[in-house]
Amino acid sequence: MEGRFFYYLFSVVRILLYPLAFIYGAVVWMRNRLYDSGFYSSIEFSVPVISVGNLSVGGTGKTPHVEYLIRLLQYQFRVATMSRGYKRHTQGFLLADAETNALRIGDEPMQYHMKFPGLTVSVAEERMTGIPKLLQQRPTLEVVLLDDAFQHRSVKPGVNILITDYAKPFYKDRILPAGTLRENKSAYKRADIIIVSKCPANMQEQEARDMIRQIQPFSHQQVFFTRIFYETPHNLFTGEKVSLAGKNVLLVCGIAKPAPLISHLEQDAAAVHPLTYADHHYFLKKDLEEIKETFDNWNQPDKIIVTTEKDAARLQLHAEKLSLWGITIAVVPIQVSFLFNAGSEFDSLILGYTERTINENNSMYYGEE
Repeated sequence: MEGRFFYYLFSVVRILLYPLAFIYGAVVWMRNRLYDSGFYSSIEFSVPVISVGNLSVGGTGKTPHVEYLIRLLQYQFRVATMSRGYKRHTQGFLLADAETNALRIGDEPMQYHMKFPGLTVSVAEERMTGIPKLLQQRPTLEVVLLDDAFQHRSVKPGVNILITDYAKPFYKDRILPAGTLRENKSAYKRADIIIVSKCPANMQEQEARDMIRQIQPFSHQQVFFTRIFYETPHNLFTGEKVSLAGKNVLLVCGIAKPAPLISHLEQDAAAVHPLTYADHHYFLKKDLEEIKETFDNWNQPDKIIVTTEKDAARLQLHAEKLSLWGITIAVVPIQVSFLFNAGSEFDSLILGYTERTINENNSMYYGEE
């Protein structure tokens, strides 16, 4: 009876949100129409620009896909990332440097900065003006990766990658606030590549074909399927590998969808106690006190604190205090892999576009000389 009550309550609330969703959708539709008609212009840059984004609000696994692209490109080209720097305490264009922290550039850009020392990491709310500033300060850059820029139509990327979650693909979702979509489903037509993320490792090809039929890709679009996998955890301060086998894990995380990580940890750990916060949450003094108190009061042997890479970027702000606890804090890295042996095809698309664009630009430059 209680379950039925909440079901009806949810249905009523969703119906009441439809008018707001209609108004929001109409505003977004008009904005897109102004871009499509040419009333608003989109700027193209001579340097290869690859955008990674989504239609929904958070939780699609965008960050590990950006990192996949960094790994793919960084040994052949001089690569930079540009993010908005969500929830950072600064404004305008900034380049990451030795003094940078998550408060200055945001947790995800800080994660890139920590993991890829040779990478140029930048943040700017407006990509249209941010990219020229980036190229002015780093004139030898060869590729720019735009993080979470699918809705930033003032810049026209050379390759537009759309990420959608296997558990809630965009074609089954609704626009805000009735659902989680930032714009109408039809916006997927702007993508060059569509990636269905967080798929089961044992996903069958027939299921993939069924999803492709529901996506209804255009002739210019290619659809790929990826899964996430977790690497061996490492110590937050020393970088040494940490085994979770038989450990009692206090999971501290502020991410959109912690359930997959919890399930993964439960495979090795003796027990997992989640202590969750809002996505992109910056830990305050009271949060640290809560974490320490929870850890101390959890009556279990072989205890350890585990967190995500994105949370680690924010916890580093309190590194001095955390190190005094004398508690091992392990960070769990995450990566993506392509299903159905499609990784080489995806790599060829990205590398082919990048090499082709760079060669074309070089030919134009030397031709003018």
